[in-house]
Amino acid sequence: MNLRDKYNHAIQIAKELHMEGSAQERDGKLYFTGLTKSTDEVNRIWDAIKVVPDWRNDIVGDIKVDPNAPKQAAGATYTVKAGDTLSKIAKEHLGNANSYMKIFDANKDQLTDPDKIKPGQVLKIPASA
Repeated sequence: MNLRDKYNHAIQIAKELHMEGSAQERDGKLYFTGLTKSTDEVNRIWDAIKVVPDWRNDIVGDIKVDPNAPKQAAGATYTVKAGDTLSKIAKEHLGNANSYMKIFDANKDQLTDPDKIKPGQVLKIPASA
């Protein structure tokens, strides 16, 4: 199996995210280089690469955020921990537990129910305005 096939999942994630770059195999390594629109996108690609246990032996990576990409609104991100609820996260980051639906609405791409969040999920925290 060649390296492009071995890392096809990561290549597909990069394509879905419209990464500007390439994954080229040469000298027994996969050179994965490109620009994305956000740090979250960079992390998603690296997470997909790291699914393969021996990725350190195969990958030479240079994946960065495009300095010309539009900046996200003043919001931040938060990684869910065990015991978290959207209300708890809203109180901590937005100052009001009742603002949990703002976080839910900002993350409808990955959440289907405000009561079902999982440790490890990275949620977008909207600006508190």
